[in-house]
Amino acid sequence: MSNQLIVSLVVLPILAAAVPPLASLRYDRVGWAVATATALGHAAIAGALAWTVWTDGVVRYAVGGFVAPYGIELVADGLTVLVAVLISAVSLGVLAYARHAGPHTNTFYSQFLLLVAGLSGMAVTGDVFNLYVFLEITGIASYGLVASGPGGRSSVAALKYLVVGTVGASLYLLGVGYALAATGTLNMADLSVKLAAVGYDSTLVLTAFGLIVAGLTVKVALFPLHTWQPDAYADSPDSASAFISALVSTVSAYALARVLFSVFTVEFLVAVPVARWALVGVACVSIVVGSVLAVAQSDVQRMLAYSSVSQFGLVIAGFAVATPLAVVGATVHLVGHAVMKGGLFAVTGIIERRTGASTVGGYAGLGGREPVAAGVFALLALAMVGVPPAVGFVGKWYIVLGAVDAGVWPVVAVLLGSTLLTLAYFARLGERLYFAEPTIAPEPAAADGGESVSTAMTVTVVVAAVLAVGLTAAVPAVDQLLDQTVFELIRQ
Repeated sequence: MSNQLIVSLVVLPILAAAVPPLASLRYDRVGWAVATATALGHAAIAGALAWTVWTDGVVRYAVGGFVAPYGIELVADGLTVLVAVLISAVSLGVLAYARHAGPHTNTFYSQFLLLVAGLSGMAVTGDVFNLYVFLEITGIASYGLVASGPGGRSSVAALKYLVVGTVGASLYLLGVGYALAATGTLNMADLSVKLAAVGYDSTLVLTAFGLIVAGLTVKVALFPLHTWQPDAYADSPDSASAFISALVSTVSAYALARVLFSVFTVEFLVAVPVARWALVGVACVSIVVGSVLAVAQSDVQRMLAYSSVSQFGLVIAGFAVATPLAVVGATVHLVGHAVMKGGLFAVTGIIERRTGASTVGGYAGLGGREPVAAGVFALLALAMVGVPPAVGFVGKWYIVLGAVDAGVWPVVAVLLGSTLLTLAYFARLGERLYFAEPTIAPEPAAADGGESVSTAMTVTVVVAAVLAVGLTAAVPAVDQLLDQTVFELIRQ
């Protein structure tokens, strides 16, 4: 039964993605219904798979009956099912938001489902080349979603994303080629054994590590490889920006963690300390520079995009520290960031639709005029800063404890400094919302064609705000799940 679950997690959205274009021959707007039914099925599968992993441990499946390392293997452990459930939950939330917000075309929802399939494949694959295939599926779908916005800005942002994303995927594939040349295998578990046998100081192994990590950091959008992200987030439709900001870099960061722990292993990081410190260094620079760039922004969505550059640096730093505490913190922050950032982009879409405000100055006085939207934004912003008891605090706290335990003090210093910078740019917005005189007339602007805001859109962002606090209660379960199925990779 578990074999069918892990395969269906990928096959269902792939097959469903073909339905909206075919339905376009007769019906104009069936895409949302097809996507919603598929997302519900995907959520049921992800939930059942999570229960199976919780009760029975790691699930493995050889595609086509070809046993690894010769065939393609799908693997689900504690970290995998957390990401799979997150993909399902965010998909359902964005679909509830998009029912009224749009876009309403069948092609949009076909690309949406294709992105769900690509992300799910990245989560469960146990093969480094298959990871590349799903990475490309994810990229193609993301480019299409960004380009679905009105006007030329969306197309330019999608083209920029395409160029930079292709470079990242190419670097990753080249690194896979070096790993294959060194070991003769593509299976992650088999690679971990044979890379150690070849020798971690081998030129082929070191080159493979550098290229694979470089390619994935492009997808994660760490500085200075982040250049696609601000335009992609700010210039796409608000439904697409909420979906992409919540999941694409999130699952790419998960893929980087999977490569670190399942392919190269912690033993590699110990044997080649320069590799660990290089990754920690890139992450720390991304944390600081992303925060500084966010402070300098006047456009709210671009500020949130640069904030993601900083926050993903924090996640990667936690994974690079590679102690159980740090990995729990990075995982919690990864999941929490997806909920918080997706909610923030969605609520900025609501504010822009109702008032036309899209800049920090334009948010002046909106706390009284739009109390629900402003309250949600403020709560999510506080969670992002790391104010307890929000999930943002728990993730950062665990990463700090893990870094202290490992003696990686630069991560501790940078995390504390970045928290102050995060407070700076969100406090500036909070001051504008609640303590400044309005700068925009009360009449709603005709944003996005004058569309109104539905109850479902409002409920979606309120749920995101509630989860930003409520997910803290699930941290002990996350710790136990990782301890049962993942930590053996870290403690070896």
